Amino acid sequence: MIRRPSPTPTEDAPDETESTPSQGERARTPGEPGLATLPIVGLTRRRMATLLGVALAAWVIILFARQVTDAAAATGRAEAMVEANSARRAEVDGLEHELEVIQQPAFVNQQARGYGLGGAHEIPFSLEAGASPLPSDAPGSAALRVGAPSSVSPLERWLTLLFGPGH
Repeated sequence: MIRRPSPTPTEDAPDETESTPSQGERARTPGEPGLATLPIVGLTRRRMATLLGVALAAWVIILFARQVTDAAAATGRAEAMVEANSARRAEVDGLEHELEVIQQPAFVNQQARGYGLGGAHEIPFSLEAGASPLPSDAPGSAALRVGAPSSVSPLERWLTLLFGPGH
């Protein structure tokens, strides 16, 4: 913004005696500059263009930031969908394998035996509904498996086998 220089003393100053200030005006003293020499404080075209440019730039930056956050959210959703699809693919593979297993004749025969529908030479059996559970030292249990550690010496085992359990 260009400031007007103050008038030089060589220029003719208006006669102070000829003009009388009106009611709203104040009388000017000889050392006081006129209003024409003061810079304009307000909104000029240049300032309005600058403010409009700044507002437009801020609006574009805000829109760009919103687009970036939306893109990041969409990327996160896409990654979640890929993971969900791979989990479902693994589940479908497992179900297809299970379908192959249960369609085999050996599996069908085993399930049929559970309902008493075995072969002609098989004798069906089942446990009664109120049967007591097997004891922990029953044959085939984990306590008596081959190679399982025990506190009984080999001599005691031979004696128990030959003469029966000692009371």
